[in-house]
Amino acid sequence: MTAGLAERIQHVLRLAPQSGALEFQGHWHTWGELAVAMDRLESVLTDGGLGEGAAVGVVLRNRPGSMAAILQILASRRCVVPINPFQDPGKIARDLMSLKIAALLADPQDWDVAVIKDAAAAAGLLGVSITSVPRLEVSPVCGLDRFRGSNHEQLPGCCILMLTSGTTGEPKRVRLAYKSFERAMLTQASLERGSAEGAPRLKQSPTLLTGPLVHIGGTYHAVAAIVCARPLAILEKFNVADWHQMILRHRPKVTALPPTALRMVLDANIPRADLSSLRCITSGSAPLDPDMADAWQARYGFPILDVYGATEFAGAVAAWTLEDHQALWRSKRGSVGRALPNIELRSVDQSGTPVPAGNVGVLEVRSQQVGDGNWVRTTDLARIDGDGFLFIEGRADDAIIRGGFKVLPPDVEAVLRTHPDVQDVCVVGIPDARLGAIPVAAVQAKEGKNASLHEAELLAHARKHLVAYQVPVHIKVLADLPRTQALKVSKHEVRRLFVSVSPGAPA
Repeated sequence: MTAGLAERIQHVLRLAPQSGALEFQGHWHTWGELAVAMDRLESVLTDGGLGEGAAVGVVLRNRPGSMAAILQILASRRCVVPINPFQDPGKIARDLMSLKIAALLADPQDWDVAVIKDAAAAAGLLGVSITSVPRLEVSPVCGLDRFRGSNHEQLPGCCILMLTSGTTGEPKRVRLAYKSFERAMLTQASLERGSAEGAPRLKQSPTLLTGPLVHIGGTYHAVAAIVCARPLAILEKFNVADWHQMILRHRPKVTALPPTALRMVLDANIPRADLSSLRCITSGSAPLDPDMADAWQARYGFPILDVYGATEFAGAVAAWTLEDHQALWRSKRGSVGRALPNIELRSVDQSGTPVPAGNVGVLEVRSQQVGDGNWVRTTDLARIDGDGFLFIEGRADDAIIRGGFKVLPPDVEAVLRTHPDVQDVCVVGIPDARLGAIPVAAVQAKEGKNASLHEAELLAHARKHLVAYQVPVHIKVLADLPRTQALKVSKHEVRRLFVSVSPGAPA
């Protein structure tokens, strides 16, 4: 991150020190309190000998203390190493021993767990506690006088060693460059009225943080709010009742929810008047069902605007605008929108040759934000029509080659979702000794239908609408699909449901 963005953060903190910056559990922390906590954290890290490029682990709970930690690490050009708070404490302890971080910042709740505190001490880490309620307080826990630090990693130029969502396998870590993240943040600021670079104006309406900070979507929205001089209202973990109250309390014009959360809100049948402040909701992280988007607009009178991005891009690269949606949704239904400013998209074949408009290929992205202006290949299959609208057709590495026939999971999922008792679906491939791979499906039944919905009925439904090789070999009916903390379906957990399926299953 260049000095420009660091200065931007510091400038925002000084705009109105007595105004509310972070709301959590009904309590506001002011911009001045946030600045004091960040200064205190800087003193502790500096006293511990941690300079620019030092890798700093943060147990990223959706709490004000985590926001203070992220902002100060970024503003000082250190590197944020997110640690998932939702995993078993033993796994956190193993992470501390393997990550080569210099320090660990965590909530008192985490420091009270003996296995975590013992692991931090054994790894020679500088341990820092950041309290979120009732006040923002920063204090050393261990290691300030005996910090060894010889084994910690220096990551100059890397702002976040980001965790992927873990939907297709165990979460991986992706290095996000400071220059890429800075460009993403300043681009976001330039798109918001009154937030032009160098002249931020403090906003009154807060951004609602409902997704987990430990994933790129949560981090992106939270940091962008601060860069845009907008307060942040923090929901520790999404649930419909608390989200509903946040909407009533803050009356935002725009907010963001993933598709699963949208479905939960829709099923809760919240009164239309309660959401009347909203002009739209943006949605990303997972495919958005166009039927659900239409049902939402019919009930609440405003649209869901789909957004496409990935951890590697440090944010979104394509999205619907409100103007495009009003004019073109009917003809472009199912698209994730068009490329954002200064971003180019194309679909290519396996040799890297661009395919004609409207044809399916592997998506590539080019921008100054990512890859220094070179084309970056994704694992997503996509088609881009003549008007530049992007349609995601699944993942190239999710394609199931069944005895030489290609099965694309989204095609099968779309058919199973048309069954009236089906809420959600995940189709994956599992190895097969004879055919190479076979499709299997986990189905989430609608509320009250779990006991009455059976595999035979779903297979019969699939056979009516799919060719034989697309029909899943096995279907499991569940009350809920396994999900990550970002509410995305965990495909590798779905695969584990079928470990007992014997190889050589019939085609």
